[in-house]
Amino acid sequence: MTTTRDLVVGYVDALDAVAEAARTAIPSLDRLADVLGLVRSRRISRSGEIGTYSYGVHGAGCLFISHNSIEIDVDFAADGTEIFDLWRLRRFGQSLPDPVAPTDQDLRSAVESLQPLLAEVRPGWFSVGEDKASARDRTVTPT
Repeated sequence: MTTTRDLVVGYVDALDAVAEAARTAIPSLDRLADVLGLVRSRRISRSGEIGTYSYGVHGAGCLFISHNSIEIDVDFAADGTEIFDLWRLRRFGQSLPDPVAPTDQDLRSAVESLQPLLAEVRPGWFSVGEDKASARDRTVTPT
């Protein structure tokens, strides 16, 4: 059974996988937010495929869908930081092969338990911390 905390870590891992696939497909891409610039400069279309993901740019973000229909929806702050809210986390969970739909309270508790891996950048919006690997190692719960 997937815990809400596992769901949040899974979203972060999926976001990392999307970024890696995008950098592999478009070597000039420094960060995932650069997809917006490529669309705005008409170098790529608003929707299409990047590596093994389909994508659709929307407003300040992009929806990426994996080959097995998992949805990773992300927005970008003005500085290009990847940000997400509880709705995006829930949508990710609902798109998993074994869908989960935690409550806002459960999602918020999971996000708070993952600090410093995650930080609230504005009310209800979160980003991944700079030192993901060491933060993730510190958040692992002993079994």
